Formats: sequence, structure tokens, C-alpha cells
Amino acid sequence: MRQKDESRSAVEKTVRDIKRKTRRHFSAEDKIRIVLQGLRGEESIAEICRREGLHQNLYYRWSKDFLEAGKKRLNGDTVREAGSDEVKELRSESAQLKEALAEALLENRLLKKSVIADGESDT
Repeated sequence: MRQKDESRSAVEKTVRDIKRKTRRHFSAEDKIRIVLQGLRGEESIAEICRREGLHQNLYYRWSKDFLEAGKKRLNGDTVREAGSDEVKELRSESAQLKEALAEALLENRLLKKSVIADGESDT
């Protein structure tokens, strides 16, 4: 009985591996093309999915991602996302500012201690 369970799980694992390796991978252009076909409304989503060989849930997930990305990009007119060069530059500037602030705080503390020490020696 135990051997049957082990062989069954080995067979199921092999089937899963085969499915994983033979799974279609759609390029970004293919995803956009398929979503736009659905948005045009000339064909039903079921027909498009059947022809392209994908599940409707996957189509709707792509459609949602596509519309959300467009929404973010349109909102980006007022708040633009920084590119990688800008991010590096901003990080460098942030590090310099943090260092300058740390130096100023340290200098401030030293001055306070010297003022306190000078006040104690006068009495």
C-alpha cells in the first residue's frame, strides 16, 4: 500500500513538472494584444481565451494589471516615478545630508557640554 502511495506521488510530481515546463509563456506584447482584443468587444472573452489557449481568469488578471498600469501612468503626470539614475543620485544626496546632519548634531552637543562645563567652573 505504501509503495502505491509513493509511486502515485512520484507520478503526480512528474506530471506537475511536465506541465510546468510545457506551460506557455506570453510576452508582454502578446498580453497587451490579447487584452486589447477583449477591450475592443468585437469578440467575446471566452472566444479570445479559447483561441489563445488561456484561462479566462488569466485574461482578467492581465486586463486588471493593464488598466492599473495605465491608471498609474496617467496619474504619473503629476507624480512621476524616478528612474534608476535619479534614484542613485537621490540616495547619494540623502547620504550626504544625513552625514551633514550628524556632524551638526555632534557639534551642537559638544558646544552644549562646553557651555555647561564653563558654567560649572565659574561657581
